Amino acid sequence: QVQLVESGGGLVQPGGSLRLSCAASGSIYRIYTWGWHRQVPGNQRELVAKITSDIRTTYADSVKGRFTISRDNSNNTVYLQMNSLKPEDTAVYYCNVGRATAWGKHEYWGQGTQVTVSS
Repeated sequence: QVQLVESGGGLVQPGGSLRLSCAASGSIYRIYTWGWHRQVPGNQRELVAKITSDIRTTYADSVKGRFTISRDNSNNTVYLQMNSLKPEDTAVYYCNVGRATAWGKHEYWGQGTQVTVSS
């Protein structure tokens, strides 16, 4: 089992920056993907960014050029650097990992961290 703890959310003005962190513990081997999703009440959870075990990255069109996902294997942490934040970025951001074992694929989710972009 993998446990994920997010941090770094908060209130920021439009144009500002935040850096989200997600620290993993437990069975952290054989993780093939790390990702960040976000969700606004009443809407579906959407992919923001992900990074694979071979360090390939994927971003939602709405955040390309503004957000950067990265990994630090030394402390089992994934980061989401968010720059030029917009009000529409306001959401709960969730960290997730995908893990593959001989028994199949498994996904794990953090509890989320609130990001609010407002003047």
